[in-house]
Amino acid sequence: MSTVVTVPQGSHYTFTVSRWRRRAGIKYPQLYADKAEVAASKDAMIFNCAQRAHQNTLETIPIIYVSTLVTGLKYPMFAASACGIWSLSRIAYTRGYITGDPAKRLNYGHLAGMLGMLGLVFGSAYTAGQAVLASL
Repeated sequence: MSTVVTVPQGSHYTFTVSRWRRRAGIKYPQLYADKAEVAASKDAMIFNCAQRAHQNTLETIPIIYVSTLVTGLKYPMFAASACGIWSLSRIAYTRGYITGDPAKRLNYGHLAGMLGMLGLVFGSAYTAGQAVLASL
C-alpha cells in the first residue's frame, strides 16, 4: 500500500514543476532555466529547484519500488513503514528545495528518508540472500 502513495505524490511534483515553469516563463522543451534566466528571476531558480527535486525522486523511485517489494515478501510491516517514511521525507526534501536555496533540501526529513531507503536496500538484500541460501 505504501508504494501506491507515491503515484499521487509524483503527480503533485509534476504539477509543482509546471506551476513554477509558468511563473518563471520557461518554455518547453527547455528542461532547466539557464544561468541568465536564474540571475534575472528568483522564480527561475525555484523552477530549477522544483525540477531537480522531481528528477531526483524519479531517479530514486525504482530503487524504492523494487526494494520495498522484495523486503515486503518477508518483512511486510517494515517494508511498508520504511517506504512510508521515504515518501513523507520527499515532502520535506521538496519543500526545502523549492525555497530557492538548494542547501535547504538536506533537512531532518530528508535524513529520515535516506535511512528508510537504506533500510529497504539492506532489507531486500537480506531477504534475497535468505531465499538464495534456502534454495541451496
